[in-house]
Amino acid sequence: MEIGTATGLPEPQSTASAAASQLNTDLDSFLLLLTAQITNQDPLEPMDSTTFISQLAQLTQVEQTIETNQNLEGIGRQLSSFNELSDVQLIGREVLVASEHLDLNFGEARMQFELLDNADQVSINILDESGAVIKEIKNLPISGGEKHTVTWDGLDADDQLIEDGAYKFEVVSLDSESNRMPFVSYATTFVEELSFTNGQPKLLLRNSDEVSSSVILAVR
Repeated sequence: MEIGTATGLPEPQSTASAAASQLNTDLDSFLLLLTAQITNQDPLEPMDSTTFISQLAQLTQVEQTIETNQNLEGIGRQLSSFNELSDVQLIGREVLVASEHLDLNFGEARMQFELLDNADQVSINILDESGAVIKEIKNLPISGGEKHTVTWDGLDADDQLIEDGAYKFEVVSLDSESNRMPFVSYATTFVEELSFTNGQPKLLLRNSDEVSSSVILAVR
């Protein structure tokens, strides 16, 4: 298993860095203006320096605020690096995610579903890559508001053991009038790889899903 990295991408300028750059420009302009006015002032009527002192104090406060923001951004980058390191530790671990793709491994796959309300009948169809139903699992729990775990033994409709791999499954939950009812499906699979998309870490799962670690519901 490999960890992909993004290379050759330009470093984006942070908000604090952009603000610091603008502040330096403003400060240079302010000092040039102050120097010009002092040089050209009337010796008999010297200008009031109160306004300039006030403006300089304001610029100093802005500078301190920008430095604080830069420090916070640095802390944020460190925390982000820590989170990415935590993602590395998930490689090879078994995880539970909301998904419609199951992972058949050594002739066994585990999936879960949760109905939003009680149903009249529930079944699960296992689909191959073309979308054809290769197995129907009937007479599943009908109670809503809780997760129900279903284990598939890897046998198709003819009781033939099929190859390990990623398959799709669909929950068919019907009310008493055979109307479809809402549900959420989950799958248990393994983390195979950590990659980066536009600098953002993504976990590649064995059931073919690509997810952020923030959506993982359980880890074994």
